[in-house]
Amino acid sequence: MPQRGFRGRRFVLFLYLALVGVGGAAGFLTATFVDNLEPPAYLFLVEFPATQFGFTAYGALTIATVLGVPLLLVVYVSRHVDDPDAVSPKD
Repeated sequence: MPQRGFRGRRFVLFLYLALVGVGGAAGFLTATFVDNLEPPAYLFLVEFPATQFGFTAYGALTIATVLGVPLLLVVYVSRHVDDPDAVSPKD
């Protein structure tokens, strides 16, 4: 049965994308209104330019990573770990 509306996975995906967008918007606004910014370094490895685009990408990627990794771990555990309280088909 196809899902309709914002329930379950669709809601989580929508919320995730909305929060990544907020992170990107925060980066853009930071670069717009704050002077003399140092270039941000994503995961201390990849340096972005200290421009509006660089801060937008940095903000979006940082939020995507900080929220995405734990979310992927939750998905993995929910699919691969058995529930000991669940009733088995043999019972």
